[in-house]
Amino acid sequence: MLKLPKAIRLLVEKFERLPGIGPKSAQRLVFYLLHNPESELSDFADKLLALKRETVLCSQCHQIAEQDPCPICADSSRDLTQLCVVEQPLDLLALERSDQYHGLYHVLHGCIAPLSNIGPDQLYLRDILKRLTGVTELIMATNPTMEGEATSMYITQLIRQQKPELIERLKITRIGHGLPIGADIEYADGITLARALEGRRNI
Repeated sequence: MLKLPKAIRLLVEKFERLPGIGPKSAQRLVFYLLHNPESELSDFADKLLALKRETVLCSQCHQIAEQDPCPICADSSRDLTQLCVVEQPLDLLALERSDQYHGLYHVLHGCIAPLSNIGPDQLYLRDILKRLTGVTELIMATNPTMEGEATSMYITQLIRQQKPELIERLKITRIGHGLPIGADIEYADGITLARALEGRRNI
């Protein structure tokens, strides 16, 4: 059986480790790169190395940035009384694009997922307790999944146990979940509809 050259095989294996990339997709990507000029590949390799060399983790919110603290944490115009907890840096970017939230963030870099061996100690979770001084609203913006809900509940319980003195003044809220704009009710599942009904508001 004809084998691919070693250099190709090794790179295919690396691509296969990326989320959403299967063996066939990995091979297509490698052969696409193979047909690029060497200068393009060198530039591509430099950009990959820059991912680690030119980015830092914000020591306050754990967002990936070019400087520490990140631009959001360093922005004196942000609302310091609001702290929004998100799972991933991409969730933070999505909320920023909405231009509706102007407080601070806390990025967990994941959620509690026992089946994937991810517990509270693998996340930037307990750091939240250090950031609650002056915060009057903690917004849980974890994903509407079983893991996201469990993570949200864990943080809430942790605050009640470790910082009981904050319970009187700290409002803990959960972002609303429900039907997306343009969706048909008849195609929505029961959980989505239940969330939509819970999150109803006056008009």
